[in-house]
Amino acid sequence: MLRRLELAKDWVRDAGNFLKENLAEPVEITEKTRYDDLVTNFDHEVQEKLVKNIFHHFPNDKILAEEDEEKIKFSKELPHLWIIDPIDGTTNFIVQKDNFAIMLAYYEFGVGKFGLILDVMKDKLYWCDSHKAFCNQKELEFKPHKLKHSLLGVNSHMYRTNSGGLQDLSSHTLGVRIVGSAGISYTQLLEGKITAYFSNLQPWDYAAGSIIAERIGYITLNLAGEKPQFNCREKVFTAPKTLISEIQKYIKS
Repeated sequence: MLRRLELAKDWVRDAGNFLKENLAEPVEITEKTRYDDLVTNFDHEVQEKLVKNIFHHFPNDKILAEEDEEKIKFSKELPHLWIIDPIDGTTNFIVQKDNFAIMLAYYEFGVGKFGLILDVMKDKLYWCDSHKAFCNQKELEFKPHKLKHSLLGVNSHMYRTNSGGLQDLSSHTLGVRIVGSAGISYTQLLEGKITAYFSNLQPWDYAAGSIIAERIGYITLNLAGEKPQFNCREKVFTAPKTLISEIQKYIKS
């Protein structure tokens, strides 16, 4: 596992450098399911680089990647599974050239062994091993907040529509912050800038972040209070274990 982790750090950083080096190049944009669900040629190129590296070193491993047309299923039967989000926050990448991330997670028999999130433009790599979490080489620590003194990271549509009662929950906090990238939201969570993060996510959106956050005292659940299924889009949240019962007073599935 440690060899995979050290290689993964290099792969993710190389992919981040590739994006920064090509930031001024023309971007080919394609709509997937609707006008605001976008993919670019750079999403595909980063994914291809990561997949190529994984299969070169570990040809028998399995990969669940966002931009694959036919995706394998997450399974606790798989001894070696990688989950890839090549550019999380594609719209931010296109419009802002900022606030986007590369995410990579590794599982053995359904157990998250490590995750990596690279905030590309800030050159900050968030990662974990089996026990601890880090930003670059600095160890991360849990920063406790009372719910009433907290800021929440929330998906914009869920907040506007009060999905899951998130507007109701927010009235018991200092407010919400919306970034447009699960990966960047997870980095804010890990830094203690927000206390919990709520969104409607696919497995590749929360795989890496949930593993890293777990190392410092967070838990990831769906709005029903169960562990995510990892096989479809779900409304999930990551929050401190110490605040779960209080949060669940205000949210609903």
